[in-house]
Amino acid sequence: MFNIVLFNPQIPPNTGNIGRLCVNAGATLHIVKPIGFDISQKAVKRAGLDYWDKLNLVIWESVDEFLNNVNLKKCHFATTKTNKPYFEAKFEAGDYLIFGSETKGIDENILNKYKDRCITIPMKKEGRSLNLAVSCGIILYEAIKQNYSLWRKE
Repeated sequence: MFNIVLFNPQIPPNTGNIGRLCVNAGATLHIVKPIGFDISQKAVKRAGLDYWDKLNLVIWESVDEFLNNVNLKKCHFATTKTNKPYFEAKFEAGDYLIFGSETKGIDENILNKYKDRCITIPMKKEGRSLNLAVSCGIILYEAIKQNYSLWRKE
């Protein structure tokens, strides 16, 4: 029903945990290259445990390839560089919840181009950011909450 998209992930256990999240939530995981590790690394599969073989996984060669092949009106870009909280976004079936790399986030050129599609998780000023897997879970389950009757039927 939903798609989690990781632009250039860098930390294998995060990606493994997000894969596990996707299986449990019925979401597709899209990984956009370059990837900061070998996708077959033990750390990815260990974090995903016995879920990895059940994961609906799509690999994209580049951010441009991804952006040129999806409906951009269905994209939500998660960033700390906006003031629009994720819970004010309207999520619909088929939406793409997009997250940047752990070290750099989403390229500012993309954020500037799609400002109206940017969302954030509110945090206190003492914090810089949340763990990528935690962020994916927060936003994905808000999307599920908004569409629960449809999600439950899948």
